[in-house]
Amino acid sequence: MAEIPLKTAPGEQPQATAQVVETVRDMLARLRSGGEETALDYARKLDAWEGEITVSPERIEAAIAETPHELKDSISWAHDNISRFAAAQRTTAQDMEIELRPGMIAGQKQIPVQAAGCYVPGGRYTHIASALMSIATAREAGVPDITACTPPNAAAGGIPSPMLYAMHLAGASRILTIGGVQGIAALAFGLFGARPADILVGPGNAYVAEAKRQLFGPVGIDMFAGPTDILVLADNSADPETVATDLVGQAEHGPTSPAWLATTDRPLAETVLARVPHLIDALPEANREAATAAWRDFGEVVLCADREELAAYADRKAPEHLHVQARDLPWWRDRLRAYGSLFLGEATTVAFGDKSAGPNHVLPTSGAARYTGGLSVHKFLKTVTWQQVDESALPDLATATAAISRAERMEGHARSADIRLERVASPPKRAVGEAG
Repeated sequence: MAEIPLKTAPGEQPQATAQVVETVRDMLARLRSGGEETALDYARKLDAWEGEITVSPERIEAAIAETPHELKDSISWAHDNISRFAAAQRTTAQDMEIELRPGMIAGQKQIPVQAAGCYVPGGRYTHIASALMSIATAREAGVPDITACTPPNAAAGGIPSPMLYAMHLAGASRILTIGGVQGIAALAFGLFGARPADILVGPGNAYVAEAKRQLFGPVGIDMFAGPTDILVLADNSADPETVATDLVGQAEHGPTSPAWLATTDRPLAETVLARVPHLIDALPEANREAATAAWRDFGEVVLCADREELAAYADRKAPEHLHVQARDLPWWRDRLRAYGSLFLGEATTVAFGDKSAGPNHVLPTSGAARYTGGLSVHKFLKTVTWQQVDESALPDLATATAAISRAERMEGHARSADIRLERVASPPKRAVGEAG
């Protein structure tokens, strides 16, 4: 049967409205020409920040001292997991070479970008984990220069100490107290002592995402990210309270964050539908407001006939976070094809991946998991190729190249092959006394 919707969403909204696109285009143009002075002006007007942009070593030392010992232990534990996972990923990207034909060698090299710009979101929450995910991964990839920036927090008088501790621990070369479009511009244009970034990474609001999109080309980006989303797949072995709690946990990210459930069990679906509003009501005020809007406007629950239909539904949705709470987990791991990150089993909550488990939480949203994965060391590496030919390979290589070039009507290419073939057949005579 086709899926039966039990709760539908009013509809997805555009990720970047015309107003956002125009605002960002205007801001970037001004920032490009005005540089640091314009960035400071935006920081004052938009974030009410009058302090220094570049965080001093003294402020970092103070943040380390101010962060509670128990929290530092937790941050360090998460950092170790994230770094170890990224280091293991790095071993999968290897240099190689192959002799394709006698005298004809080709290979590849993995070269880290030289400068990365890591945007760490601020605003409603203190995103400690996001600092670790982007900065530590760049460091494990071998990036020598990493600039991190984040918006100032008025209550903290700048960057909250635990976040600053995490950014320092993860290996930021410098830390800037600036966010929004002006923060992205500071990373991309190399303001406040930063080296212009080769790649911009990290999540942010619609303006940050649009700024990255508009800058893409001369500067690389990890992805164009929209609101975070979750899809839970459940059968009748799942616990409705756990499923509902997991949906609410992701909905609190923001008012446009989709939370979806697909299940083969109608009683479970109905129980979840009844429980979610109560769980949302029990959240703190700001979290409650965000989750209420997200569930009302973007929450969906569908009923499917069997697990194959669940898997097909998931592949079409291509969620950022895909959580399977069902029997036979190996089957799901082998069958599912489109997701940012996969969470297998009731014990494996998405929150673990968001905060401390190890795999990166900067992931494709809005269906982009159909064609890309999330942030990893590979995003900071360039896989470049090289080749070297000696004369023994020239007859076949030059002949094939000239023939293909002439078939393509590219005579200049053909002649650059011909001249080498001719020199092998009739080497140029050297003058008497010329070095060999």
